[in-house]
Amino acid sequence: MTNQEILEIAMEQSAADLNCRAGDFLKNEPVVVGGGIGPGAKSYYQEPISANLVSYGNNIVASVKDEYRETIEEYLHKFTFYHCFETPNIHWLEERLRKKGQSICFMAEYYLPDINKVKPLSCEYSLKILYQEDFAELYRPQWSNALCKDRKHLDVLGIGAYDGEKLAGLAGCSADCDKMWQIGIDVLPEYRRKGIASALTSRLGAEILERGKVPFYCSAWSNIRSVRNGIKSGFIPAWAEMTIKPLEIVQNMNK
Repeated sequence: MTNQEILEIAMEQSAADLNCRAGDFLKNEPVVVGGGIGPGAKSYYQEPISANLVSYGNNIVASVKDEYRETIEEYLHKFTFYHCFETPNIHWLEERLRKKGQSICFMAEYYLPDINKVKPLSCEYSLKILYQEDFAELYRPQWSNALCKDRKHLDVLGIGAYDGEKLAGLAGCSADCDKMWQIGIDVLPEYRRKGIASALTSRLGAEILERGKVPFYCSAWSNIRSVRNGIKSGFIPAWAEMTIKPLEIVQNMNK
């Protein structure tokens, strides 16, 4: 699998998520399509989604419910696309969305593997491949990034770092869609800054590629520790997303 093939798979999946065409992400102007989660969308998308904005670095493609289309179109044409995911411009959008009972909810950056850089890294602890049958006792708060107890059936593969019999770090991946598996990583506080995260992430990325799937990695751009781990593990920024949901949902998340 080449880097170009990996990128094409990711764009095709984002197109399925947004109900658009993969080629829309390569255009030089914003694209707005009707809202709604596509039938082949990644499993973690949940309605209600009022709008979802995605950029692969050329423009923004927005999947928008009809009642918010005018506001989103005005926003995308008012500001340069790469400023639409940051302040102060984002305040313009938020002010208008709140009048409609909506709010910006999720924002994140996603990473894809660079096939020339993804290679298993080492650390001082022993690593072990884990499978679904090994996860039963691991759905605990300390491993909540690596595994998701609400979607256990999607957790398909993992790598554990062990200090003797003690699990010190865990990387897991969920089969969020047919061709792409998302990596999550947790390391116990007392074992951090020892190369465990990058050893687990890089090894799991390589294992996923060997199985013919595309690994991807998500991080808030302000989570510098996570960003550094992704880059060290051979992943590079690929696309950014911003999701808009009803204001009530966002407020409940902050309680």
